[in-house]
Amino acid sequence: MSVTPTLTALQVMQDAPVIPVIVLHDVAHAVPLARALVAGGVRMLEVTLRTPQALACMEAIARDVPEAVVGAGTVRSAADAQAAALAGARFAVSPGYTSAVGRACRDAGLALLPGVATGSEIMHAQEDGYTELKFFPALQAGGAAMLKAWGGPFFDVRFCPTGGVTPQNAPDFLALPNVACVGGSWLVPADAMAQGDWARITQLARETQALRKISL
Repeated sequence: MSVTPTLTALQVMQDAPVIPVIVLHDVAHAVPLARALVAGGVRMLEVTLRTPQALACMEAIARDVPEAVVGAGTVRSAADAQAAALAGARFAVSPGYTSAVGRACRDAGLALLPGVATGSEIMHAQEDGYTELKFFPALQAGGAAMLKAWGGPFFDVRFCPTGGVTPQNAPDFLALPNVACVGGSWLVPADAMAQGDWARITQLARETQALRKISL
């Protein structure tokens, strides 16, 4: 039986200009990292399922940092969606889209940002009821120019470009009317995590607030 998500994909996208794309190798880093990002005004945290520790990291954040909203990235299967929901995730982000992943996220009560890179993929996601999408890999798939081109035929879709997005090019994406936010890994540099430099991560998160769109 499907569970109605308590959070919508649009709410996830509109909470802050940037959703951090997080790769965690050490569970001990999860809680201080989440607290550092929240202190900088970033609450929607995409923890990617790219390491064996990812689910345990989600559990720790969901348990110990209630101000944060944990999401699962790199969701590629129904099993990934189910495991993420059990670990405390409230939203999911996928690198591509299949109807099976869409159904699994709905069944688990997860808001989903499906990944798309072509017009056909957008149409597939829309057929299944998804109008807030992740454009991935954004830079390699055509960047801001591609999103501008999609603004006509897909006027009713909002995007979160991810992949190759940097502090330098993020404003170009965020200036587009069909972009609600961007995804980026620059908020969580590996060296800052390794050194436990949480103050630097808070500062990076705080700096992203200057990118906020007035329309949001």
